[in-house]
Amino acid sequence: LYPLPILGTVVALALAPFRFRERFFAALFNALFARRENLRGRIASLAHLVVAIRWAQQLRTETISHIHSQWAYSSGTIGMYGAWLLDVSFSFTGHATDLFRDRVALADKIRRADFIVCISTFHRDFYLQHGARPEQLKTVYCGIDVDRLSPRDRDGRGTGETIRIRSTGRLVEKKGFNYLVDACKLLADRNVAFECLIGGSGPLEHSLRRQIERLGLRNHVKITGKPLKQERIPEFMQGGDVYCLPCVWASDNDVDGLPQMLMEAVACGLPLISTRLVGIPDLVIHEQTGLLVEPKDVEALARAIVRLGTDRQLAERLARAGREHVLRKFDISHCLEPLIDEYRARLGMPSKATDPKRRAERAIASVGS
Repeated sequence: LYPLPILGTVVALALAPFRFRERFFAALFNALFARRENLRGRIASLAHLVVAIRWAQQLRTETISHIHSQWAYSSGTIGMYGAWLLDVSFSFTGHATDLFRDRVALADKIRRADFIVCISTFHRDFYLQHGARPEQLKTVYCGIDVDRLSPRDRDGRGTGETIRIRSTGRLVEKKGFNYLVDACKLLADRNVAFECLIGGSGPLEHSLRRQIERLGLRNHVKITGKPLKQERIPEFMQGGDVYCLPCVWASDNDVDGLPQMLMEAVACGLPLISTRLVGIPDLVIHEQTGLLVEPKDVEALARAIVRLGTDRQLAERLARAGREHVLRKFDISHCLEPLIDEYRARLGMPSKATDPKRRAERAIASVGS
């Protein structure tokens, strides 16, 4: 949608009262006077309404049945207003930052949504607490392509050898990498043989490297400083024994919803260690598909690493159960069916398309960040 052409946008705004009539005035009144989280939210609503007007005018030549937003922040507001102007149904998926740090007009979005996609049990409970109706809520897990992630080869390692820790992600506060480094310091102080490799880059790279130097962990903890490409994930995981991602709620209210890297790691055969936060317990079921600790609990994190690194029978059991759990719940080939069924319903199609060549005459518009 960006960049907006200045002349085209001015023309769209001038014509909006005539093309959308009472729906335009209702949406404008909402943007100006409906309850908002803060002043930033008010300004964002007005700005997103302008974008929605321009977009809705472009969509007027198509037969749109439904508008879905994959995020609940900017694209969610644009999607809500676009659907309002076009007089079609609206839905959205919320994840993390868009629901907490950058939340805008959430009450309006919940009230106007035909359905809301919940990516975890936590999200379902969250929407209920904010006024959603149970029948609005559809649980649809974000999935991965499991077929490209095969379990690692078993190398016959026994206990008492070096524990190889793997972790990945953008080097930002919510991933909790500084707590992983602190846990590694405890391991070193207790003469545990280990190595830790963190794959990723980001704004906290320099501070993490300074932390590693300050704690004397240069020979134990390494940071690649590069994003981990999708095709390199199996190779990266192959060299590990334990995958650890100690997510936290960041000071700016940012948080992970349900990190995809956890799914990819266990699909590659590594046992998981993570934290009891947001949607993570839907994937990492404590003592069944992995181990969970409380966020920022460095001592518990170190104990969990030692436990999985020394008890190979437990590690193999959790890794095997974790991969089976991903295959059942998070395989992209089938986990999106509940969402696809919602789309089919709004297109007037049966729940399962019987003819793969059939094409709907109408369409679903999607807006994303």
